[in-house]
Amino acid sequence: MRSLDFAPLHRASIGFDQIADLMDRALNADTRQPSYPPYNIEKTADDAYRISIAVAGFSEADLAVEVRENALIVSAKKAEDDAERAYLHRGIATRAFERRFTLADHVRVTGALNENGMLHIDLKREIPETLKPRRIEIASTRSTPEVVEAKPVN
Repeated sequence: MRSLDFAPLHRASIGFDQIADLMDRALNADTRQPSYPPYNIEKTADDAYRISIAVAGFSEADLAVEVRENALIVSAKKAEDDAERAYLHRGIATRAFERRFTLADHVRVTGALNENGMLHIDLKREIPETLKPRRIEIASTRSTPEVVEAKPVN
């Protein structure tokens, strides 16, 4: 496995402490990522996103959506009430699952909706006013500074 040295990036960047963690997570990701349940991620506006997860067979009571430490965790566990049923073919998978999505800074979950077998989770990026770009005025060198006369102490 290849090891990358991020030391040159630290000389020209300030406050990007999470980049090393992100790159490490991407490089060491398990190649056997779960494919159940399938999902889509779409951009709905400039600062808005939607995650849609196929959850056919699950009710709202079976699903849990949680945000913990910059991670969105979607899990489901179906109540075992199929003991009296005899299936000839069982093609609809209702096995328990847990999906994790890493959220960027300032991204928050605005809502979730279970509709027609799809769980839609809406996200919005809200950048605080202190982090938005602002223009810094540059003082002119032509202006003369105000002169204050010195007064004797004694």
